[in-house]
Amino acid sequence: MHVFGLQQQKNRSRFRQRLGRFTHLSEETVVFVLLILRSSYQINQLKSIKVTSSFFILQAMVQLSVIIVNYNVKYFLEQVLLSVRKASENMVVEVIVVDNNSVDGSVQMVADKFPEVILIANKENTGFSVANNQGIKIAKGKYVLLLNPDTVVEEDTFEQSVAFMEAHPDAGALGVKMYDGKGTFLPESKRGLPTPMVAFYKIFGFGALFPKSKTFNYYYLGHLDNEQVHEIDVLAGAFMLMRKQMLDEEVGYLDETFFMYGEDIDLSYRIIKAGYKNYYYPHTRIIHYKGESTKKGSLNYVKVFYQAMIIFARKHFSAEKAQFYTFCIHIAIYLRAFLSLISGITKQIMAPLLDAALIYGGLFFIKDFWQNNVKAAEGTTYAAEYMLINVPLYIAIWLLSMFLSGSYDKPTKISRVVRGLLVGTLLISAVYGFLPETLRFSRGMIIVGMVWAIFALSAWRLVRHFMKYKSLNFDAVATKRVVIVGSLLESERVQLLLHQAGVVIDLIGYVAPSKANNLQTDKLQGIVDKQAKVHPQAFLGSVRQLKEIVEIYQIEEVIFCGSDISSQQIIQFMIDIGQSIDYKIVPQESLSIIGSNSKNTAGDLYTIDIKLNLNETRNHRNKRVLDVIMSLVLLAASVLLIWVVKHKANYLMNCIWVLLGKKSWVGYATSSNSRAKEQVAPRKNIKQQQLPPIKQGVLSPLNTLKKQHYDEQTIYRLNLLYAKDYTANSDLYIIWKGVHYLGTVQK
Repeated sequence: MHVFGLQQQKNRSRFRQRLGRFTHLSEETVVFVLLILRSSYQINQLKSIKVTSSFFILQAMVQLSVIIVNYNVKYFLEQVLLSVRKASENMVVEVIVVDNNSVDGSVQMVADKFPEVILIANKENTGFSVANNQGIKIAKGKYVLLLNPDTVVEEDTFEQSVAFMEAHPDAGALGVKMYDGKGTFLPESKRGLPTPMVAFYKIFGFGALFPKSKTFNYYYLGHLDNEQVHEIDVLAGAFMLMRKQMLDEEVGYLDETFFMYGEDIDLSYRIIKAGYKNYYYPHTRIIHYKGESTKKGSLNYVKVFYQAMIIFARKHFSAEKAQFYTFCIHIAIYLRAFLSLISGITKQIMAPLLDAALIYGGLFFIKDFWQNNVKAAEGTTYAAEYMLINVPLYIAIWLLSMFLSGSYDKPTKISRVVRGLLVGTLLISAVYGFLPETLRFSRGMIIVGMVWAIFALSAWRLVRHFMKYKSLNFDAVATKRVVIVGSLLESERVQLLLHQAGVVIDLIGYVAPSKANNLQTDKLQGIVDKQAKVHPQAFLGSVRQLKEIVEIYQIEEVIFCGSDISSQQIIQFMIDIGQSIDYKIVPQESLSIIGSNSKNTAGDLYTIDIKLNLNETRNHRNKRVLDVIMSLVLLAASVLLIWVVKHKANYLMNCIWVLLGKKSWVGYATSSNSRAKEQVAPRKNIKQQQLPPIKQGVLSPLNTLKKQHYDEQTIYRLNLLYAKDYTANSDLYIIWKGVHYLGTVQK
């Protein structure tokens, strides 16, 4: 962040006049004087001020250029920029944010809240390497730091890191100690070069079995002490501090062949080949929430990451080694794909399988009871085909109907189960008439089966809900025992944010902050006494008692107020208290509460956003089902509709594309120059909420209006209204109103 910002021409002139007095001083002295002036004039930013040859060029005095590449992580970006601002107070630092065409309002947020930041807004997602190179090319600092947006740095991180580099001329790059959002050490803080054997041991899990082994866990350098400085092979791209001159003149920038992942390994290796050393420096720390731009548990991530490893191998290893490496990588991809497929299927079908088992088991015993008691006088017996054919068919229809009614969506609703079973029973009754005579058993058994299914499936869901939430009320959710660490004013603001975001918690109380670690006891006691007087019942103690408070009150989540607690303190508390609880951070003046509940999961947040119906799984599914049904109906009715539809040839193609899932009958309205396959909100100078991605539409909400051309702000609001109030009826109404335009092809 340009520390010496002058946003008005008047201030710039005054600054130049004062600067002229110090031309005879050393560069270090002038930097000190400028820091003093910054306090006097409350300077926030130093633009490129070019002076005559009798003066030094201030651009060359920038000590550190921080480059952050952002993609749709606005709230995390806000938090990291606030932490960077604090860490830059005693240094000459510039911050460059390169946004890769985010649609969540990131660009506008940076422009509004961080005017001192140099902002590059790309019109497409250029990838991590290309975007970082854009920042490196314009960076003026002696050192360049590549920093992820889903991080938080300590207040002294920049000073300590740069000081280490200054003291070690052989250091080409430096990485620091990283923790996830639960306070767990991240092993990727220090890594070894992924040679074929190292990659083999990593891919097939030997590193996890032997975490301290130099042979089996060399990928994470498990044999090296996490608390000591070490020379290492590979730095993490989340925090990569490097010498700018080295990049410009010897090593080069990031290899743009890597779209995402692998570029940090490649650059680290090239730094070593150029004769420099990479260091792991554990005496300052950062939080890295991990995977905000890409969900790391996904199969797509696995494929992209391993493909990056193949690019690296082919670039740096011999042909024979690269071939073996590629072979291992492909095995790993197929293995992970298979395991991911099995895991995904298991998760998806477990609940329906359990429901099917309950229904089938109940009908098995009901059949015997019905046969031996109700139908005994008639001498009726049920053939084996009943349990082998009829019952499985009934269950399949019931489960399909339940699925479409949202019975397996969160939150659980008994009404959806009942509705699904009732509709399914009607469908079974319709199918019953088409069955062969030999398979037409008692209709009464269908009704009895439905009653049993309603009872059994509802009872099972009630028991499961009670075991988890200790309540039979499905609206009840598990409430965490929470404490808020911060000033009284900020704590009350956080509580209001939680309420507005619809987050239900069991707030145990507040913990008073300490503005600094060396705060005098009497000053701290004054803060404590003041907070205790205002809210005596809710006040729990001072921040120095936090660990004890967590233990006594069995706290499950701690929310830190970023304006009152330093990043250094927050990280230390996370480490000291441990991973048994969750942690959240509220950035200063932010409307978001950010955290992460697992080192293996991406960060999560509570934030105030409009609830959009299109975000719900069941509405996404219903929209797809409606698309399929309408495609079949419109194809069947094409003989009639072809005479009223414009662009007749496109009409049939649209039916096919929607049926195949390439398009949707109704999508978002776009401006005439929009060519996105998945339509999202346009970015203008208004605060906009990201809309759920949907397929490109044949029609849009504009088809219900007489006028078709509107400005982008109006179009965005129409799209937002469509997403917020979406039901299947919305699409039916738009299709009815736009029937003449069913052959439209959006450009």
